[in-house]
Amino acid sequence: MIRNFFQEPFECYNIADIESGIGLKRKQMVAMALLIGSDHDLHGVPGFGVETALRFVRLFDEDQILDKLHEIGKGIYPFLEGFDKAHVDDLPSPSTQSPSVARSPHCSHCGHPGSKKNHSKTGCNYCLVDSLEFCMEKPAGFVCECPSCEKARDLKAQRRHENWQIKVCKRLAAETNFPNEEIIKLYLSDDNLDRESADPKLEWTEPKVDDLVDLLTYMQNWEPSYVRQHMLPMLSTIYLRKMASSPCKSLLLCDQYEFHSIQRIKIKYGHSYYLVKWKRATGGIVSGGASHKPELDGESRAEVVVLDDDEEEEEATVNIESSDSLDEPDLPQVLRDDDQVFLLTDEDIQLVNAAFPNDAWRFQEAQRLKDAKSRSRKSKLSLAESMLETPKGPRPSGVQLSIKEFYRSKKAAGDEAGKKPVVEGETSSSRAGSRRSPPVDLTKRMPKSLRRRLLFD
Repeated sequence: MIRNFFQEPFECYNIADIESGIGLKRKQMVAMALLIGSDHDLHGVPGFGVETALRFVRLFDEDQILDKLHEIGKGIYPFLEGFDKAHVDDLPSPSTQSPSVARSPHCSHCGHPGSKKNHSKTGCNYCLVDSLEFCMEKPAGFVCECPSCEKARDLKAQRRHENWQIKVCKRLAAETNFPNEEIIKLYLSDDNLDRESADPKLEWTEPKVDDLVDLLTYMQNWEPSYVRQHMLPMLSTIYLRKMASSPCKSLLLCDQYEFHSIQRIKIKYGHSYYLVKWKRATGGIVSGGASHKPELDGESRAEVVVLDDDEEEEEATVNIESSDSLDEPDLPQVLRDDDQVFLLTDEDIQLVNAAFPNDAWRFQEAQRLKDAKSRSRKSKLSLAESMLETPKGPRPSGVQLSIKEFYRSKKAAGDEAGKKPVVEGETSSSRAGSRRSPPVDLTKRMPKSLRRRLLFD
């Protein structure tokens, strides 16, 4: 059983962990639900909490717990041995029980067996002394460990436990319709289990969209368009599953949209998805009689995306990252392209491949051709840049410079190339008197207009 799966960490309960942890099996867990309450009976039995129910259920084995509850519900006390179907009303109440067994006298000074008078004459065998004056005084909270005291304590605990059993059985017998047989059948029903593998049979059924829209509109005061917008990703996943299992050309998403194509691959939260385009089918009708168009105004409307052809080709893969995937729902987008309106949803790649294998194959082939063209264009560009690169200049960084930055970089490279290298032993005065050589190597390979701009300060 999984609980609170809208927040992390999730709560997951497995029957094997319960058996190894608290020692309860399936029918014992059913008995716990009957005593403390469940979704089928919110109240349970008054006076039964988790600890009391757990203590009572552990008194019986897995095979006999429900039969014993039926006996107690009929007023039969199940714990007496040697009696045939003793009724709980005939059992003695705790106030009329026989008094506790009298134990042997104990010394008031040390607390050990034997009177104080005998200890003063012969000493205490437990204190290992010969007279009372050397006998140890018993501390606060002293408990004697002699056999008679242990027997008396065991008998007292047994009678206290029997009184508790009688009290619990009388409380259960006073309940009407206990145990509830309908609740037991609901828990032990094997109709939802596969007889061969004993695994649960889970079936995906279509949600009743109109009923859910009416419910949330009435209970949450949500707009119907807002509800349908948030339900569309779930409905598209159900639609793709149905198409993967049994393809049908007449089947439409929400009775009005048909699969058009795959827009691109989208990487979201570290996982790859297909961005699928849905086209409104001609004459599509919503299950309710009224036609439905995607609404584009207001805060709760879908986001409108307008892409050019060049931008669509370049953005084949889009990365989207977020701090928490549970904070942002996957809402559909609306794409306007050539006076047509499409819905865009994020879909699982394997599911789309199984539902529409031909369209997925065409998209993958187009992606491979596009990647090959991109690699070829990049290789030609890198080759051209390497041919234009000067022998002593730095390698291009791959970023196109503006015309001013290009001229400044070339001018700086020319100044560095025109500087005369410093000879060891040459003084600054000799360098100052020498004539600088012009950057002949660069200017020879440059056009006249570029030389004028480089020499212009």
